[in-house]
Amino acid sequence: MKSSDFTLVLQQQLDVANEINRVLLARIDDLGKTIEELRTELAIANLKREELMSTITSMQEALLEKDADVNKQKRINKGLSKLVSNKSEKHKPSVMTSSEVENKTMPSSSPTKSAYAPKERGNNGVKRKEYFDIETVMEELYPTDKDFNPVLARFMKFRDSISYEYIPGKFIKRIRRQYFYSQNGTVYSGKLPAKPLFNSNYDGSFIAGMAQLRYMYTMPVERIVKYFKDNGFELPKSTAHNLLKKAAVLLDNLYNTMRMAVLSDKYMGCDETYAKVLIKEPGKNGLHVKKGYVWVAVAHNLGLVYFFYEDGSRKEEIIFDFLKDYKGTIQSDGLTAYRKLGKQGFPNIMRLPCLQHIKRKFKDCEKDPDAEEIVSLINRLYHNNHLHTIGVDGWTEAKELRFRQKYAPPILDEIQEKLSKITKRPGYIPDSDIYEAVTYMQNEMSDIWNIFTSPNYQLDNNAIERVNRCISLMRHNSLFFGSHAGANRAVIYYSLACSCRQRGINFFEYISDIMNRSATLPPTASIEAYRELLPDKWHKS
Repeated sequence: MKSSDFTLVLQQQLDVANEINRVLLARIDDLGKTIEELRTELAIANLKREELMSTITSMQEALLEKDADVNKQKRINKGLSKLVSNKSEKHKPSVMTSSEVENKTMPSSSPTKSAYAPKERGNNGVKRKEYFDIETVMEELYPTDKDFNPVLARFMKFRDSISYEYIPGKFIKRIRRQYFYSQNGTVYSGKLPAKPLFNSNYDGSFIAGMAQLRYMYTMPVERIVKYFKDNGFELPKSTAHNLLKKAAVLLDNLYNTMRMAVLSDKYMGCDETYAKVLIKEPGKNGLHVKKGYVWVAVAHNLGLVYFFYEDGSRKEEIIFDFLKDYKGTIQSDGLTAYRKLGKQGFPNIMRLPCLQHIKRKFKDCEKDPDAEEIVSLINRLYHNNHLHTIGVDGWTEAKELRFRQKYAPPILDEIQEKLSKITKRPGYIPDSDIYEAVTYMQNEMSDIWNIFTSPNYQLDNNAIERVNRCISLMRHNSLFFGSHAGANRAVIYYSLACSCRQRGINFFEYISDIMNRSATLPPTASIEAYRELLPDKWHKS
């Protein structure tokens, strides 16, 4: 065989070998892809298996919990059956009065609320709150394993894991660089926004943050200064006091407008509470802490609150002067000054008492059966008052008024008769607890009837008691006002803070906006301009 022929044969065999090798490599590559696909499917199957196992585990826990509840109910039923079978422990059915029978036999069409409806469980099946309105940061986490190759991998799915973080109060130093230009003899420059306080570097938001901590969370100024320092801003204590003082001056017109708005409401609650004030008394050396009174009025229809302070005095002339031109309804406790309202000198005022104050007097008469009976009768008024809600299930103000005028008179007549019997019983002597309670209620009895002349009047003055808590917290945290001027400054902030709370407004956002807006109002701005800035009409700019 020639060498050329032998070379040709070898070349042909080499080509065949190369082709076989190419085919084998292609098959190996296909097998590799198949193996990778099988691995992916196996991973997906394992994930599904884990989810199914988790579901099965939760179902098992739910079944175990249900079995425990069933066993618990069986034990309760067993105990109840023993009580029922024991004749000595059977309870006699209570005898219902005619008014109670009428309330129990109301037509089914009247919407009522069960006084003893069981509370719904709030944990099972409830989704977690997601807080869509807060700042959100998205982090994407990819595999970092050394064997992971993103080119060869195939995407399966993603899963979000949420955590909430808190960043303490942060401060921003904002530098506004003004550029000045000269053109044809005229100077042009960038416009700076108006500052709330003249010749001050502090924005309205800075003052609002201090006011929120001081008057919403009752932190003393010393603690606010320390809190700021802990968060990176060193503020002198004197500067903090001056900022709050100057801001109060800026808010004074708004505060005076608040007084007018509250007095325009036809239904108000009034009260007074004490605070401690550091003052200098004539004839004494140094400063002394004395009790001073802060008055407050809540406009129920507008949702506004007005605190006022007159050198700490509790004289009746202060509330008389405040209400001298008022026309409407006032609700209060039984202080003598309030009881004079609606009578001589105040023909345009109708007064409502507070049933909770009356009830508390009788609850203080421990283990007195007559007092307990009065408390029970007052509770019946509350029970009927809670049966319906105006605006729910077609219940109107007209229906509520008719219902009140139906259930209230029999109960009030029964109370009046019971009070008369108590005054005739042996051992009814002045200075006793029952004497004080009965006398207090008898003085209020004529005004109690006024509560049931309107569908919207409340049975008590609890709304204003809740407002007074901010003064109570101040007594505990700040101990006292530094002066009468400090108390007058505080009532401005408390009026705005509590009004924001009544209206569901963020106090920090409100004061931030109001401070910066007030800086743009001219000194001659009308009352109407300030009226639009009160919490009941305010809209964030």
